[in-house]
Amino acid sequence: MERCRWVPVQLKGDYLAVNIPAYKLFVYEDDSLAWDCNVVVGSVNNQSVIFNGNMNTIVFSPYWNIPASIVAKETLPAVKRNRSYLASHNMEVVSGSGVVNPSSIDWGKYSGYNFPYTIRQKPGPNNSLGRVKFLFPNNYSIYLHDTPAKSLFEEPSRAFSHGCIRVAEPKRLAEHLLRNDTTWNSEKIETAMSKNKETTVKLATPVPVFIAYFTSWVDRQGRLNFRNDVYGHDKRLAKKMFDNPEL
Repeated sequence: MERCRWVPVQLKGDYLAVNIPAYKLFVYEDDSLAWDCNVVVGSVNNQSVIFNGNMNTIVFSPYWNIPASIVAKETLPAVKRNRSYLASHNMEVVSGSGVVNPSSIDWGKYSGYNFPYTIRQKPGPNNSLGRVKFLFPNNYSIYLHDTPAKSLFEEPSRAFSHGCIRVAEPKRLAEHLLRNDTTWNSEKIETAMSKNKETTVKLATPVPVFIAYFTSWVDRQGRLNFRNDVYGHDKRLAKKMFDNPEL
């Protein structure tokens, strides 16, 4: 009940809602549930953030600009162990002036967060973002995206990502968001997702997105639902509300 106060009192129109403990994306059209699908959320060590924003951009066949934290903890050590790592993962190094030849870099002198370049994975079937990403600007660098790791959507508990939300039905979501745009249809979307070239599309009308955390709720059929407190948020909130004598 306390967490319900953190979202708008009345949601209207079209919007998207991700419920982290349910591992689900809910797509609403005219305030009615149109469909839902499985998602993969952030792991316990890389938790997805509870917030809301406005989705305004779809990027087909995206580059993945690897976050500095992943570069420091995973990519740099991997390159130092195996200099062919970048090529084998379809990655490239870029600076403000363009693509940098990785053989010109003295990898041994960089560690942690002092790497002065950006490493990105080029578009393709094995790109970690899959074939499409959905952007809603925020301070957490969180977005929705496709993934080549489809088998994870069948797992009962789906907290595996670095924080972003992986969507089981990304093409369906793209079709839904572009359904009123006459310049896009299913075939064109499929083509854009199959290219190895990035294509950016601005939505005519931004769509509200809510990343929520509800371990219990009553659905629109009147059924009571419970899910596991995957991040321990309920436990910490209950302690603050009921165990702290100063509150």
